[in-house]
Parts: sequence; structure tokens; C-alpha cells
Amino acid sequence: MEKNKNMKIENSQSRELKMNNSPMRQIEIEKMVLNCGGIEDKLERSIKLLEMMTKRKIQVVKSTKRIPDFGISPGKKSGCKVTLRNNKQIIELLKRFFAALDNNIKSKQIVNNHFSFGLKEYIEIPGLEYNRDIGILGFEADVSFKRKGKRVKYKKIKQGKYPKRQDVTKEEIVEFLKKNFKLNIQ
Repeated sequence: MEKNKNMKIENSQSRELKMNNSPMRQIEIEKMVLNCGGIEDKLERSIKLLEMMTKRKIQVVKSTKRIPDFGISPGKKSGCKVTLRNNKQIIELLKRFFAALDNNIKSKQIVNNHFSFGLKEYIEIPGLEYNRDIGILGFEADVSFKRKGKRVKYKKIKQGKYPKRQDVTKEEIVEFLKKNFKLNIQ
């Protein structure tokens, strides 16, 4: 009877090792979204800032709510964003952003499948200099993670299920950031 228990424990441990070494279990960066808010003049400066950092086309976002204190009404342009999917460019930008944050991120900024952070001033980023046309602006960044096989969730034909165990946990993201970017997580 004890032999059966020992064999079961050994089998479960070997299965866990195989799962951890499986290429389908490895995590990777899916995308990074940079966004900036503002209306009228500030929106134009925000668009210039994101174009300067990414050299990509910027998408303007329209508001769906009415906020009279900020002069925002439904349908009015109230922000801009850009989505990056090139891993080399994402990693290069993240290294610069983390240097501006002194390689520190708070634990509460990390949740399952993604983490977010913001920079108050773009001039803190190494390699970017002050631009008079832009002034002093900040932005937010959101980095999403995935495992291989996530595409089956979005296919039109033969759409599959993406089980909960394929989600990237907070602990795995923390480990990934410490390993690849040498971050301190508080």
C-alpha cells in the first residue's frame, strides 16, 4: 500500500516536471499598449509623444461618457493609444521605462495575464530629450502576457476553449520580470 502511494507521488512529480518543461507552458509577451489622455492641445502633444517614442501610427480614442468638469462629452476625442506587438521593440522600450522607474514596480501593479505602470514625465526615460512642442507629459503602459495556444480562443472556424490553467499567474509574471529585467518588486 505504501509502495502505491510512493509511486503516485513520483508519477505526479514527473508529470509536473514535464508540464514545466513543455514549450506550451512557456510564457511570452503578447503586446504592449501605450496610452495618453487629453483633449484639444494636450491631445495633440500626446500624439506627438507616442509617435516620438514608437515611430508608429497612433490611434485616437473618442469618449463614450460625459464628464463636464474636464470638458469631455460623448464622441469627443479624449485620448490616444498605440499597440506594439514586435517583441524586440517591446523589450527595448521596457528596459528604458524600467530604468526611468529605477527598476522598481509595486506588487499591486501586477495581476493575472498583464501588468501596468505609468510614468509622470517622459524626460526621465534614458535616450529621450525634452521637446518644446510636447512639454512635460506622462503616459501609461500595459503589458499583456500569453502562452502558446491562445489563438484558438479567437479563431472563427473551429474555435477552441482556452482553459483557465493556461492563464499566466501573477507569480509567473513576477518571476519573468525578475529573470529578464532584474526588477525589484515591492
